[in-house]
Amino acid sequence: MSNDLWALTMVDAAALIATRDLKPSEYVASTLARFEAVEPLIRAFVSVDLERVTHEARLQDDKRGGVLHGIPVAIKDIFDVTGTPTGCGSKAMASSRPAVQDAAAVARLRAAGAIVLGKTTTHELACGVYTPPTRNPWDLDRSPGGSSGGSGAAVSAGVVPGAIGSDTGGSIRIPASHCGLVGLKPTYGRISRSGALALSWSLDHVGTLTRTVEDAALMLSVLAGPDSRDQTTLKRPHLPEPLLPANDHVRGLRIGVLDDAPFAPMEADVRQGMTTTLKRLQQEGVEIVEVRVPELKACMAAEFAIVAAEAASYHETRMKHFADLIGADVRGLLETGLLLPASLYLRAQKTRRVIQQTLMKLFADQRLDALIAPTVPAKAQRWDQLDYEFVEGTEPVIQALVRTTAPFNLAGLPAIAVPAGIGDFGFPVSVQVAARPFDEQTALRIALAIQRATGRIEGPNVFATAQGN
Repeated sequence: MSNDLWALTMVDAAALIATRDLKPSEYVASTLARFEAVEPLIRAFVSVDLERVTHEARLQDDKRGGVLHGIPVAIKDIFDVTGTPTGCGSKAMASSRPAVQDAAAVARLRAAGAIVLGKTTTHELACGVYTPPTRNPWDLDRSPGGSSGGSGAAVSAGVVPGAIGSDTGGSIRIPASHCGLVGLKPTYGRISRSGALALSWSLDHVGTLTRTVEDAALMLSVLAGPDSRDQTTLKRPHLPEPLLPANDHVRGLRIGVLDDAPFAPMEADVRQGMTTTLKRLQQEGVEIVEVRVPELKACMAAEFAIVAAEAASYHETRMKHFADLIGADVRGLLETGLLLPASLYLRAQKTRRVIQQTLMKLFADQRLDALIAPTVPAKAQRWDQLDYEFVEGTEPVIQALVRTTAPFNLAGLPAIAVPAGIGDFGFPVSVQVAARPFDEQTALRIALAIQRATGRIEGPNVFATAQGN
């Protein structure tokens, strides 16, 4: 059997395992060999139990299971995994006891037959865009993004075909863009957040990082559904089946383009990626509509006010006893939140409601099926980079990356980041597609059309660096 089984997509590996043409133990052995080859370079994991994973895979060899039978997955270290502490990238949680119950998302993956390979790094308390000490597989001097950077790096480097993360202001889609992946943030309330650390309970979304759109659809089909432990998931419409029907053409769809503020300014390669993607969609029969939403200029102020207030409330006891153990960047946000007047928080929530209503009116008035925008406005930042230099001026990295992703957290819309080729700078370019609430199917169809037109991008530099694998 080939030693590069780790390069299989989730869908392909699952099909081979289902037909008994591939044993889970063979597939997992390849991914573990890949882990040992690249992990010293990318440092994406906080815990992996090689013996347990190998044993679980062997037990599955002679069994039949769910749609993810024998598939290794990675879990961001804000989700509870039975028997493992949930450290959340923070010294303030270093003494956490092992979890006694899986988070809802982890439990659903296991019920479908997936094998938890390990827990991945996160920017501290899921609040940032760097994820130290993890490095980007495309360039080890650059960040994989954050806060789900460990999950992004692990999937991009070929250790696992899929991973879960969280997205409060872009924390799935930023690593997806930086690492050349598909990052899916479903509709708010589509996937249970039970058993996951909260950053901002009104903005947090659970989602996936995969190498292909088909794999994203497969993981969503497993993860979505009501959970009594998370009231936001109850009484939601069911996912259509199949999520990616055989008749998956996009001809006749109307897509609105968002490319002014807050999505601009952007680097030239990002703009070129958008232009090329729109041309390809037009060739597929999509009608492109230029739209302007001036209300989105207020997104950053609303996003940070809501996150600061809700995160400070959630971590108030931790701040009281362990503030000195929390990094300066996150501690500063929490300190701000503790002092934030209630009037500002309420004003931010009102602004959020205006944004939600404005986007829904835009969908209706323009008869839109989806919106498209750049995922992030620039290439992956260097690990110590604090600012981007745009033609229009200098901008802090965190502001630049969040201003393009936060609008769809505030609106609660499903949004999927998908690679749109490689820019002249040698890094992936990404666009994101957002659809109406609970219409992940349309977003996935459009993302699949982009993937089909662009072609799957080749693996990052670390693929070649890890010799013999």
